[in-house]
Amino acid sequence: MEDDEGIEKLFFELASESRLGILRELRTENLKMQEIARRLDVTATEAFRQLERLSSALLVQRQPDGAFALAEYGRLVLQLSSSLEFVSKHKDYFSTHDVTRLPFQFVNRLGELSQAKLVVDTVESLNVGERAFIEAEEYGWAIAEGTIPERMGPIMDERIRKGVKLRFLLPETRLPTSATPLPPVKNLEMRGLSDLPAIVLITEKEGAVYFRQVGGRVDYAGVFGKHPTFLNWVKDLFQYYWERGKRI
Repeated sequence: MEDDEGIEKLFFELASESRLGILRELRTENLKMQEIARRLDVTATEAFRQLERLSSALLVQRQPDGAFALAEYGRLVLQLSSSLEFVSKHKDYFSTHDVTRLPFQFVNRLGELSQAKLVVDTVESLNVGERAFIEAEEYGWAIAEGTIPERMGPIMDERIRKGVKLRFLLPETRLPTSATPLPPVKNLEMRGLSDLPAIVLITEKEGAVYFRQVGGRVDYAGVFGKHPTFLNWVKDLFQYYWERGKRI
């Protein structure tokens, strides 16, 4: 039978710093009440009260040995809430940048970006992106706003000579218009697509994503990281659009 309580009840349970702290502590290991109280720096009475609430909400459950563990429902709620937590942490950025143009499955996974760093300084952001390409040893893939910057030419040539596989996805309006086919270049592929909601860079070592501002412009304030979870998100996003791109 479905529970007729609204989502406001769940939000109320998550609104407590103590209760949310307990869920986070239980994410990695089961803990007894006394240890939970010690880690959260609260009294045993307060820890007991909060655990009772979480148990009643089916978010945690008591084990036979007396320790508390995340219930399956609680584990799912915590996983889904990570996206809201990430967006809330960077609310100023997401107030001016549009992620709603991305496919739903990527918006729903925004919590996977929480291991990365938000960089809003344009110069720093571009330098990090350039360095990532310089240090790439296996592959370097990018969704670019327009033509590839001239300063990247020598970097690309060197990476290609060292066997790094490069892929670039560009707006269709930036593709060559000549009827003469371009000669193939080893280890270099290019495609075009009419709608590119984000600028992306991904290598085997690190990744970056620049969301467009509301209105469509790119200010190169973006999210950078090396954590495997973040890299998987960026790589999946690139491949999603790459598979839909027009071959040159």
